[in-house]
Amino acid sequence: MITASAGASAIAISDEAGTARLGAAIAARLGPGMLVLLEGDLGAGKTALARAIVRTLLGDEALEVPSPSFALVQPYDGNGISLLHADFYRLADASETQELGLFDDPSTVVLVEWPERDPSLAGAADLVVALRQAESETGRLAVLSSPSGRLDCGRIAASL
Repeated sequence: MITASAGASAIAISDEAGTARLGAAIAARLGPGMLVLLEGDLGAGKTALARAIVRTLLGDEALEVPSPSFALVQPYDGNGISLLHADFYRLADASETQELGLFDDPSTVVLVEWPERDPSLAGAADLVVALRQAESETGRLAVLSSPSGRLDCGRIAASL
């Protein structure tokens, strides 16, 4: 099921392959300096989605993409792209995000898991993906929105 418009889209994801397809569709639309926020409960699939985005952007399906939960930020460079994958889960205060240097290079693509730890990022996001449990026990629902208006969520959904 896909419910789509330019402003927001809801996409049903039934398995890990669906998560990978969504990640590839998102990656195909990202450009330099874009900010992607990945929201959802523990185990919602944020890291799996980030992994698919990183692998697609860097053109390496076998690339090791660990969760940055302990390192806080995992940098990637390749395929002409600079990317930072951050996880704010362990941060105690929003002010700590400024110390991470995520926005030092305006051409770097930034993926953030647990962005709720720094609400100031929400309005600047080019894409917010909220992952929720779907009605089926195994499925997920991905709700896409673009607060900055730089991405057409309907086009991302239509490409799946």
